[in-house]
Amino acid sequence: MTPDLKAKLLDLTRVPLPLPGGGATVERWLRLAQNCDYDIAIGRLVEAHADADAILHEIVGQRVEARQLWGVWAAEPPHPLLTATRQSGRWRLDGTKLWCSGASICTHALVTASDGGESRLYAVDLNQTGVRPRKGTWVNAGMRVSDTEPVDFTNVQAEPVGDTTSYLDRPGFWYGAAGVAACWYGGAVAVAEPLKARLHKANSHQLAHMGAIDAALAGARWALVGAAGEVDNDPHDHARQARIRALRVRTIVENAATQVIDGVGRALGAGPLCQDERHAQRVADLSIYVRQSHAESDLAALGGLLA
Repeated sequence: MTPDLKAKLLDLTRVPLPLPGGGATVERWLRLAQNCDYDIAIGRLVEAHADADAILHEIVGQRVEARQLWGVWAAEPPHPLLTATRQSGRWRLDGTKLWCSGASICTHALVTASDGGESRLYAVDLNQTGVRPRKGTWVNAGMRVSDTEPVDFTNVQAEPVGDTTSYLDRPGFWYGAAGVAACWYGGAVAVAEPLKARLHKANSHQLAHMGAIDAALAGARWALVGAAGEVDNDPHDHARQARIRALRVRTIVENAATQVIDGVGRALGAGPLCQDERHAQRVADLSIYVRQSHAESDLAALGGLLA
């Protein structure tokens, strides 16, 4: 990580975002979107830091400290396994964690690990000798700046955050999931820029694509704004709509992002992808980022909840 990039991340995280459900969720999500409009990979790292801040506040009543950069490393593929063991009153992590964004950037992380077969969340100071990010495993140009790599843990001290149900069984988990969709929206706005820039000389084919893209982005923004208002009106999710809402918003925004990527390419051809480095990077980044969606699995989950 370059010093300039680290300085940018510290600057973007210097002022904490409003917490979800606190009356300014729309401001939180639109600021996340603005960060990804600026740079998708950097915005993704800022979102994780902000999510860690919200998680700590919701579960233990704490906030991240100044000059810290936090990640949330909670992906849980079947293998390899990261395990937590209590020794002499202290918790230790051993094993490998995959999909760690900010692997060599973050100063701290919230990490899920297996405690006797049950997943649990732990806070980890990454400035320990037993924390070793692997380099060179990421081969795609998309999201490369996000520094997403496996991290090996050997006898690493950690502090449990809540109990085995605290991380997933809270409305804030789904507010965070919708916050990721806000980032997708911001990235899609950025990807649409080359087409917007040539509206003054666009032909009818390009205007049709721009119209479709504008409608898709407007729908995504309205979905986010409306969902944010619902979150603030029922922050503790008494109506039990948090998961349904998040799945709906993520689906709407993912579809819009996909339409933008495809529509700009169909309207302008290969030129911007081959000759505009910034646009090409944005398309590569967003194409990777929206795959945090679980696609048809999420649609099936939404259908099941409605049934």
